[in-house]
Amino acid sequence: MATFNVVVSDPDSGQSVTREIDGQDANRFMGREIGDEVDGSAVDLDGFTVEITGGSDDAGRPLRPDVRGPALKEILLTGGTGYNPTREGERRRVTVRGREISDAVAQLNVKISEGDGDRLVAMGVEEPEEEAADDDEDESDDAE
Repeated sequence: MATFNVVVSDPDSGQSVTREIDGQDANRFMGREIGDEVDGSAVDLDGFTVEITGGSDDAGRPLRPDVRGPALKEILLTGGTGYNPTREGERRRVTVRGREISDAVAQLNVKISEGDGDRLVAMGVEEPEEEAADDDEDESDDAE
């Protein structure tokens, strides 16, 4: 059974949270590819849709969107995901994993793409505004 650490980010605010998923929630990601959309309830974001943007396997090798399948592959890179050259024209052969999600993936990166409601509250970064308003009313009642 697969277990993933999923980093959920909100592109509007720049905030991100990490969730660990396994079982049925992890199976929703199996066989999907980078760029596919998944129901957000798999990462406790009911009412939202998340898009897979990347990830890495258990050895830290990145998923590349231009490599098909879930297998490891050695490719010659001039830059981009998996390799940052130090000088102009430098190339290097790097082992990367394909864009398909499999059991070997340890971390997934996703972003919230669609949904109704406050994204930060759903992610657990901020408290709901309704509770804060109720607390203020209770404090003003105590002061009288």
